[in-house]
Amino acid sequence: MEKNIDSIQEQIEQSNEDNDQMLTFVLGKEEYGVDILRVQEIKGWERTTPIPNTPDYVMGVINLRGAIVPTIDLRVRFKLPEVTYDETTVVIIVRSEDAVGTQKIIGLVVDGVSDVYSVNNDELQASPEMSGTVQSEYVSGLATINEKLIIVLRVDPLINEGIIDSIKKAINID
Repeated sequence: MEKNIDSIQEQIEQSNEDNDQMLTFVLGKEEYGVDILRVQEIKGWERTTPIPNTPDYVMGVINLRGAIVPTIDLRVRFKLPEVTYDETTVVIIVRSEDAVGTQKIIGLVVDGVSDVYSVNNDELQASPEMSGTVQSEYVSGLATINEKLIIVLRVDPLINEGIIDSIKKAINID
C-alpha cells in the first residue's frame, strides 16, 4: 500500500499553506501523520554516522547536501518492536521550530510512507489519555481516513522536548 517516494515528494512540493495536508507513514502496524508543511523531503534509507553517548533511538547523523542532520529511529523512540531496514525504509526530513524560533532539521526513520491526505484539524478526535508508547503531548489527535485510524503527531514538541532535550541531557549539554 506504500506509494512511490517520488510521487509523494511531488505532492509535498505542490502543497501550499492553504491546505491542512498531512503526510502519513507506517511504523509497525500503525499509521502516523505529520503536517506536510513540516516535511522538507523524503530520502531512501542510508547508513548514518553514529554519535557516542546518545539515547538508543538516535541512529547518528547524515550529510544532507552539506548540512549535518541528526537521524532518529521513531520505532525505537516509541518503543515498538525492532524491524530490519529494507527497501521500504525511508527517512522523512522534517523541520521543527523551538520556543525562540530556531529552526531545526531532523531525520525520522520510518518503515515506509503511505500517502498525503487533506485533513481538517477541527475534525481531529482527541486521543484517549493512556500511558502508551507515544506520549499524549506529541499527539494532535486521531484522524479517520478511508476507515483507517491515523495518529497525528505534533512535530515541534516531538522534536524539541521529546528528542532534542533528551539528547542534550544524555550527553550533558545545556
